[in-house]
Amino acid sequence: MENLLPLLIQLISGAVGGNIAGALFKKISLGTLWNSVAGVIGGGLGGQLLGLLGISTGSGGMDVGSIVGSIAGGGVGGGVLLAIVGVLKKAMSK
Repeated sequence: MENLLPLLIQLISGAVGGNIAGALFKKISLGTLWNSVAGVIGGGLGGQLLGLLGISTGSGGMDVGSIVGSIAGGGVGGGVLLAIVGVLKKAMSK
């Protein structure tokens, strides 16, 4: 269970990050549902990528550094993936 907690935090913060990015950049927004889906996927990928690069903080447990690292990695990953998908979708619709 302890290893799933950082992933769960990354997925949730990814959904939040995707929706925040969609709200800030209306031109690339995919709507609340798809912003959340892109955010969840990006949050999971972003958090795992940071872990592979050795950038993640904490030990993966319940310490504050690990939780903050999971939130940051997930939120940024979710926002970045939403931006990429939004820009690609807009470019393909022209």
